[in-house]
Amino acid sequence: MQIGIIGLPNSGKTTIFNALTRSDTATAAFSSGQVEVHTAVVDVPDPRVDRLSAMFKPKKTTYAQVTYNDIAGFGKGAAKAGIAGPLLNAMAANDALLLVVRAFEDANVPHPDETINPARDLVTMESELILNDMTILDRRLERLSGQKNRGTPEERKQMAVEELLLQRLMAALDEEKPLRDVELSEAERKLLGGFGLLSLKPMLRVINAGDDASEADFADLLDDRTFLLRGRLEAEIAQMAPEDAAEFLADFGIDEPGLSRAIRFCYNMLGLQSFFTVGEDEVRAWTIAVGTTAPEAAGVIHSDLRKGFIRAETVSYDELIAAGSLVEVKKQGKFRLEGKEYVVQDGDVLNIRFNL
Repeated sequence: MQIGIIGLPNSGKTTIFNALTRSDTATAAFSSGQVEVHTAVVDVPDPRVDRLSAMFKPKKTTYAQVTYNDIAGFGKGAAKAGIAGPLLNAMAANDALLLVVRAFEDANVPHPDETINPARDLVTMESELILNDMTILDRRLERLSGQKNRGTPEERKQMAVEELLLQRLMAALDEEKPLRDVELSEAERKLLGGFGLLSLKPMLRVINAGDDASEADFADLLDDRTFLLRGRLEAEIAQMAPEDAAEFLADFGIDEPGLSRAIRFCYNMLGLQSFFTVGEDEVRAWTIAVGTTAPEAAGVIHSDLRKGFIRAETVSYDELIAAGSLVEVKKQGKFRLEGKEYVVQDGDVLNIRFNL
């Protein structure tokens, strides 16, 4: 999973990046249009993996991972002529965007709009994404207008379908509605796959606040895709040893580190979950979409497992922990043999039977 971090200049994007990745990247101001990307890969915290690793004592323990990309160069006015080249590619390559808006005061770090107003900045940045998408769709509609009477009957039919879809999307954008809020079929999403439409991407929003801020201060902005982080404080805590970090988090009344909160919000927003494979060689967490079938989950492990899928030996994490071992799971008859129609559940422990 790739998450692109965006925000206005001096919003503290890199500070949030450091807090979420335990990095110590130096913060700096970049002018709009200057593209620079900092990248870090972090393990997804999951106490279930820790517990399974303690049970099986494998040679290797592998957590699910998230890649964060701190993208500089996108700000107010960046989308006037449509975002192009490296910046668009850097943003479009992500599965979701994480928008950082500033809520902290610092006289030494001027805000581009002079005053601190996170609600305004949320609207500003969403408008930039919408404007970018309008420019892209407008260009494509112009091209279709000149081409739709050419080609074979089937090609003209496909262009007519595309034109109707793009006109529907343009109408939504005209109403300042991001495309992620427009209902689209899988076929329509596939058609739009190469367009680089930024407002179509799921977006998580972070209010980057000062050390003394509380969620009550921003209650009107927080929802199931918007949360508060005291960025500078959490970036400092992220550099500490785990035992020291836990003490500081408790002292400042932070129940869950920003790293864990961001990943949890992303999983919920993207509809993701984890299943596990276990054994003496490796205990591993795998990330899949909610609704994934057993053969599809097998394919995440290796394409051959999907091709030759027969059955999935399945037990829930809770049942395995309660039994204490795989041997005891089998004795208790807790192992289930699931077929091709089985939908994998969060926390399932799978062993794939296959034959090629």
